[in-house]
Amino acid sequence: MITVIIGGSGSGKSVIIKHIMGLFKADRGEVRVFGTDITPLGRNEMIPIRMRFGMLFQHAALLDSLNIFENIAFPLRERTKLSRKEIKERVEEICERVAITEMMYRSTGEISEGQKKRVGLARAIITKPEVLIYDEPTTGQDPIRTRQVDDMIVEAQEMFKITTIVISHDMASTFRVAHRIAMLNEGKILAYGTPNDLMSSADPQVHHFIFAGSGEE
Repeated sequence: MITVIIGGSGSGKSVIIKHIMGLFKADRGEVRVFGTDITPLGRNEMIPIRMRFGMLFQHAALLDSLNIFENIAFPLRERTKLSRKEIKERVEEICERVAITEMMYRSTGEISEGQKKRVGLARAIITKPEVLIYDEPTTGQDPIRTRQVDDMIVEAQEMFKITTIVISHDMASTFRVAHRIAMLNEGKILAYGTPNDLMSSADPQVHHFIFAGSGEE
């Protein structure tokens, strides 16, 4: 399933993700991840939980000092005890599945922004996470690249059968990829449901956010 979290600037989209991954500590209440309340857990206790997540950052966040292969292999070398042979085999498999095999040994400066997104995806899923998170994946993209990113998100979810969370303020992108949408407002979930549920919402705040600027209000 693909769940998209939407909301205006300062609504709490990034904060909720940081709480889920244990990067922020809740002031009160519980944060349950995979059935476990992570609020009392320390840094070392959070490592195995974070290993169950993959994250694709807004600008891919690739390491310029490493080539594509090394960027993708990096999480395996840092977090696992796999042999060099096993790492090579897994990287080659992932590269083939996300269609970047031919650029595996190029530098990050030799590939396009769209290709960097695919490399970032390969790195995010190389550890076989249970949940994949995209942070504003279409920000700064033109309409053609936005559509390509949307297609990549849908293809990855279908190919790897992975629970997917997308942080976005792009309504066109949201309605192309989402199975469920959660709308945040001032740190609280104002609405949650299918795209059709939110499209037909009688809540004026939900209606305004979805249709603002579209000329359909």
